[in-house]
Parts: sequence; structure tokens; C-alpha cells
Amino acid sequence: MGEVDLAFIQDPDHRPKLSITEVEGIPLIDLSPISSPDSATDPKLVEEIVREIGNACQEWGFFQVINHGVVLDKLRKIETAARKFFALPLEEKRKIRRDEKSVLGYYDSERTKNVRDWKEVFDFTVEEPTLVPASPEPEDKEETEWYNQWPDYPPEFREVCEEYAQEVEKLALKLMGLIALSLGLPEDRLSNYFKDQTSSIRLNHYPACPSPQLALGVGHHKDGGALTVLAQDDVGGLEVRRKTDGAWIRVKPTPNAYIINVGDSIQVWTNEKYQSVEHRVVVNSVKERFSIPYFLNPSHYTLIKPLEDLTNEQNPAKYKPYSWGKFMTNRKLSNFKKLNVENIQIHHFRVSE
Repeated sequence: MGEVDLAFIQDPDHRPKLSITEVEGIPLIDLSPISSPDSATDPKLVEEIVREIGNACQEWGFFQVINHGVVLDKLRKIETAARKFFALPLEEKRKIRRDEKSVLGYYDSERTKNVRDWKEVFDFTVEEPTLVPASPEPEDKEETEWYNQWPDYPPEFREVCEEYAQEVEKLALKLMGLIALSLGLPEDRLSNYFKDQTSSIRLNHYPACPSPQLALGVGHHKDGGALTVLAQDDVGGLEVRRKTDGAWIRVKPTPNAYIINVGDSIQVWTNEKYQSVEHRVVVNSVKERFSIPYFLNPSHYTLIKPLEDLTNEQNPAKYKPYSWGKFMTNRKLSNFKKLNVENIQIHHFRVSE
């Protein structure tokens, strides 16, 4: 990726500052009381975890979890496979390059907010095939299936990815249950939305960048789905916009922790009690960085709207219902061409007051 092409250069307002604000801020939550299979779980400890998660969702929209129950050997294996894959020659990786027809696979020219990201990615869905709308058009009822594209090398790649997906899915769904409890809802209140989930995993590689003050690994954005469960290496680079003052705060890597953030779907379901928060990735002039987000997404036919249990006359619904599948397929369009308009966002469905 050599010198920085103009396509990568951020508007002056969005360029990263090279001085780092790294504060103790994003809560670190220990899940060991509910992760050890052999001990009877103490209800008081569960209550404490639920309270911590609720506070973190409200104050930050982000938190980290340790002792989360994910088998770390599976994480190490997918990290190794990702490094092997991204080290391949470009023409080899591009054999499974994604396009508007095959939206999964390798990609090296993604844009966020219409500015190119300093990264290359590999995407795969957790359920194969994944059923989605054929187009974002509201009247088009046709469905299509997404299939994964797997590289020939490394030979263990597919197996390692699929095994890891099963591990992280368990954690993501467990966290959704704890989030439901934190809202005073039954633990399984949200689980029906994920029966035919459209969840996916992305392998990110951010090469060292000659001008880290001009480009970003990923520009400022919010996640559209329910929950993101992120594994990052020890290089770091994730920055979160602090709700209290809008400052960009670097998330310090914690060994073997996952970084969790709530997405736009949770913001709508909770009628803004929990809000998704802007984040971005800065790049490094000397070190490459790897990360692996798992995006927990609802089934495509889910109608996203504020939950009846959380709305009333004093707190009326702030959003009109929208189809998750149509929203997601609309978002995908901007992956392949530069748009002259803002990509679809949940604020387009906000009820004007």
C-alpha cells in the first residue's frame, strides 16, 4: 500500500491526533462467575455482572470482558491462519475477492464514509448459507443466499474459522441475555431475533502506514447490528468517542480480553437507553495490526423497532420500524462504489419530535 494515495486521506476534521488519550475508562468486566461450568452460580455475583454491563452500555456503549469462556486455543489458531492468509501474494488473495454478486471473501478497497480505509479484510458468515433479501428495494420480496468463499491456503483456514465462530457465538448470545437482564427483561427476550442470524466474522489486517496522521484503518462509524465481539492483538488502534465530551479514547489492549460494543439495533430496541457509539481505527507507521470482530446480527426478516416492554406514554417509541435485511443489503451497496449520499443510518428512521 506504499505512499498514501489521495483516496485514503481523511478530511482535516477526522484526521487522527498522534498524541494518544488512553485513560482508564472502558469498563473491564470479569465473567468468571458465569463462565466456570462446574460451580453453582451465585445469584448475587450474576446480579453484579448484570449491573456492571448495564452501566457500561449506558455510559460508554463499550466494555471489555475477561474470563469469558472462549477457548483461547481457538482464538490463537484463527489469528495464525489470518496472518498466513494476509501474507499471501495479492493475486492469490484476489482469487476470492468479493464483489456485488459474491459479497463475502477478500477485499482491499473498502470505504467508510466514502473515504478508503487503510486495511484489507476477509469476511465470512457464521451460518452457511445465510438468507438475505435479494435487493434493498422495499417492494422486492425475493430472497437470495450468501455463500462463503474460502482460500486454498492455508489448508486449515476454513475449519479454524468455523470452529472459532461457534465459540464466539456462544459468548455473544450469552452477553445478549445479560443485556436483556440489565434492562429488566427476561434473559431470553431477544433470542428469537437470532434464529436465522445474519452474523458474520471479519479478519482485519492493517499494514504499517507511512502517513498515520492522514489515513485511518477504519473511519469513524457505528455498527449497524446488535453486538460486536472484538479480538484485537497487542498493537492496539481502536478508538472510541467518549459520550461525555466527544474525545477520542484509545482502548488499551488487555491480554485475552474481548471488546464488546452495542450496535444500532440495540439502540433502537432499547429506545436509546443504550446507544451505539462512534469508533474508528488508527494506523501505525511501524507496526501492522490484526483484529477479528464478530458481528452478531439478527435474522433478515426481523423488524427492528423499540421494544413494547420499554416504551410507554412517557417514553414513546423514538424510531419507526425497519427491516433489518433491507437495511443491511442497502449498507452493502457502498462497499463497491463511492456514493454521493450518506449511507443509510438509523437516524433516517427516527421519529421527529
